[in-house]
Amino acid sequence: MQLLKINEALNAYAQWLNGLKDHPEAYWWETVQGFQANWNPEAADPVTMFERAIDNSVTRRPWQTENWYPKRMMTLFWQTEPQTVRWMFEDLFNETKDPEARIGRFLFGCDTLLADYRRAHPTKIENNHYHDDYRMIGLYLALRYPEAYAPYDFEAFQHTMAYLNARDQPRQNDLPRYNKVMRTLQTFIDKEPLVASAFTRLLNTRVHYTGKSVLPAADLCRFIHHNLA
Repeated sequence: MQLLKINEALNAYAQWLNGLKDHPEAYWWETVQGFQANWNPEAADPVTMFERAIDNSVTRRPWQTENWYPKRMMTLFWQTEPQTVRWMFEDLFNETKDPEARIGRFLFGCDTLLADYRRAHPTKIENNHYHDDYRMIGLYLALRYPEAYAPYDFEAFQHTMAYLNARDQPRQNDLPRYNKVMRTLQTFIDKEPLVASAFTRLLNTRVHYTGKSVLPAADLCRFIHHNLA
């Protein structure tokens, strides 16, 4: 990535933030705050816990769009195989293990749970768990460890890497690389006081997560995707 392009994008982003009255996607920070407060895989009612942990007051778009229902399917898995789902999340969130291997095992677990569900409910129409595009897995990681992971948007990532003149352009999903790039971009954001002051104004500590995170890096990525050619 070219330093000149990073600084160019960061300056435009800082100006945009400081012109906002309300951040249009502050729900990402609200969702993280709710997850941090509610995530407890050992809860007596894991379905209710999961519903509360992944929620916000604004939109369901991070986990539900037309023909894409990963949260609904994971809720079904919590209902039918809670212990297996606990093990899957415990492994996914184990930072001592390789991220790519954890993601692969989580996807395998989703495939297995879906196959089991279909065998037990042959008349049901569910035929996809919706986690294989990495968006939802990226969200789980970002909610659990916001300082290290960001909500995943492959299209925005591709555009950002092209705009920043990265040597190796991403051609396919690569969640581990995406998060490495987000952490790199966050180091530049952390040095820009105008961005920090903007978020101090735009985020409400009672509603939004204000701890250390790479959420601003993902926000910068989306800004580049939508605003910079």
